[in-house]
Amino acid sequence: MCSIERHERKGGAKRVQGAETLDRDAGTALAPTQPAARPSLPQVLAARQQRGLAHSLGDAVAARRLFVLLPFMMIAGLAGYAALPFEPEAWALMAVAAGLVPGAVLLWRSAALQAVGLAAAVWAGFCLLPLHGMWFGTQMLERPAYGLFEARVDEIVSATEEARRVVVSGIVPVTGDRPVDIERARLVVPPAPVLAPGDVIRASMRLAPVPGPILPGAFDGQFHAYFSGIGAYGTATGDFGLVSTGSALDATRAVEGLRMAIGGRIDAVLDGASAAIGRAMVVGDQSAISDETREVMAASGLAHIYSISGLHLSIVAGGIYFLLRLGLAFIPGVTTRWPVKKIAATAGIVAALGYLLLAGGLANVPALRSTLMLALVFGAVLAGRRALTMRNVAIAALAIIVIDPASVFRASFQLSFAAVVALIGIYELPRSAPGGERGWGQRIWATVWATAATSFIAGTATLLFSAYHFQQTAPLSVLGNVLVLPVVSLIIMPFAVLSVLAMPFGIEGPFVAIMGWGIDRMVDGAELVAGWSEGWTGNPLLTSVALIIGLLALAWFAFINSWWRFAGPAVALPLVLLFGLDTRPDVLVADTTQAVVLRTEAGMGLISGRPGSFAVEVWGEHYQETIAASVTGTRCDSLGCIDETPQFSVAVIRNAAAFAEDCGQHDLIIARMRVPTNCVGGQVIDADTLAAGGVHWLRWDEAAARFEIRTAIPNLTRPWRVAPP
Repeated sequence: MCSIERHERKGGAKRVQGAETLDRDAGTALAPTQPAARPSLPQVLAARQQRGLAHSLGDAVAARRLFVLLPFMMIAGLAGYAALPFEPEAWALMAVAAGLVPGAVLLWRSAALQAVGLAAAVWAGFCLLPLHGMWFGTQMLERPAYGLFEARVDEIVSATEEARRVVVSGIVPVTGDRPVDIERARLVVPPAPVLAPGDVIRASMRLAPVPGPILPGAFDGQFHAYFSGIGAYGTATGDFGLVSTGSALDATRAVEGLRMAIGGRIDAVLDGASAAIGRAMVVGDQSAISDETREVMAASGLAHIYSISGLHLSIVAGGIYFLLRLGLAFIPGVTTRWPVKKIAATAGIVAALGYLLLAGGLANVPALRSTLMLALVFGAVLAGRRALTMRNVAIAALAIIVIDPASVFRASFQLSFAAVVALIGIYELPRSAPGGERGWGQRIWATVWATAATSFIAGTATLLFSAYHFQQTAPLSVLGNVLVLPVVSLIIMPFAVLSVLAMPFGIEGPFVAIMGWGIDRMVDGAELVAGWSEGWTGNPLLTSVALIIGLLALAWFAFINSWWRFAGPAVALPLVLLFGLDTRPDVLVADTTQAVVLRTEAGMGLISGRPGSFAVEVWGEHYQETIAASVTGTRCDSLGCIDETPQFSVAVIRNAAAFAEDCGQHDLIIARMRVPTNCVGGQVIDADTLAAGGVHWLRWDEAAARFEIRTAIPNLTRPWRVAPP
């Protein structure tokens, strides 16, 4: 052993000496041998993290996961189009699209082709809304119209004992009244007589322009109405009657009649909140759910239960799949001769499609998205491939974006998309396989744990989007779902299915009653959790920047297929806190009512307008404050009102005679008429600015000694905007 070591040392010395000789010949010399500096622990960890991140990115690209980014790229294109100040020219859109084609051809064999594909997805999203506007858009009503009109009923949106909301088309005047140049309108009509799609009605109508957003960045009714082909909102003011009934061969009429019949059977057995939620969960009609019930369900994190989505469709279609497969397995010889699994999967797809029709069809975006996902899952079963993948999520999202691109801007799409991406992302992560047989206790615990984990994952993924759209969170939603989902899964939905199946035989009563008992227990659980959550449901106000950050984090989470995917949400949280928080206004000015709200040290209060109006209620809910009927210190007379704070003064002018006294004396002049051009010295909001910008949001800038102003309507240059007459 010693001789071997001496030989190795000698050989090593000779090799070093030879190396030194070669270096000298080359003009360089070896530096004296120094012990290598050992890297510190933070350096080692940083190097490992960099290698791990680079490896995860490389794996994602190699596995062709860039495909899952396509819906995110299309969403970016949609958002870019919606944010434009002017409508783009058609030739410019086609020119960019034509430029992408040769780029793809030239880079066909290059790795850069994937980047071209992502760019094409962005541009496809950018062009989708103009195309849908060309196909489905409509002229928007610019000023109110009155008269006796006939119209065809296209859709029953909702129905209560007091009124119904319907969508009508083919609106024509009967007695020489002014015609309206719109394709369709949404009307509030009396509860009788019975209506169905295809019926022609006659009524004295008041048609009004579709209102704009109630706050900057809020839900934009004009935008969504335009892409739905609805050009006006209206009310039947009298002489309402049925002129003719539609064809019995109309498929839409048949489906709507079936939905209403099922809803009527439920109402015949149940009443109150049970009947309202039962109708919502079976046929998708939420119109009878009271505001109190909605608030309780939202505060407990259970509002998703009465909105038909993945939970309901999975229970129904999955239940049909399981029961049919189990039943066929009990028949001797069937499993060896027939493809039982594929037959059950086909039945699951049919069940999902049938439930989608009952839920409202393509108009119900959460149900449509869930149906597409289930179709892909069962399609994977038919093809013998893995069912739950992020690629299937991307395919379902792409289908919805192409079918209804405007839905991307609705809360329902964002919440359902975020929840599914999060759940599939967690499902894809490596985990240990369950070992051995499990007893009943272990299975029950596993079910409870899976329910809690699912609720926590979905709730966390949708937290940002829920906070942005609803300014409310449910801190105990996990507990609420653990308490309630077993009732939903084991009692409410199974007996809802049995109720519908029993209705043709007229024996649905006991099944509906059991479903109603389960709904009552669900509401009891919601009230219990909502009581525990009281005072904890508010959250900071968020801007659209927070929404963009959340979308980027979700895209990262979907793209990376390793534990590094959690880096996206981890980075998003501080970014939202730094750049995504909004401030509260000092003044709010309504565009279509007299409401003017002022913030003082005592809180928000009205210096003009009526308490309880729609705008005032929405403002109070949005900012989670009670808006008082008046502001202490406001001075009013027949000409207007004046209020002074330590920072600024506001004058609300009701009569033109007040201009001579108030112009130049206050920091802000608010008038529902045109303000004279010589009224200078302060900022002015008058009839013209309100007609062009809608609701005004103002915050006092102490440094600039003037108000920062935001308008609910950024401009009137887009086709969905209602320009003032």
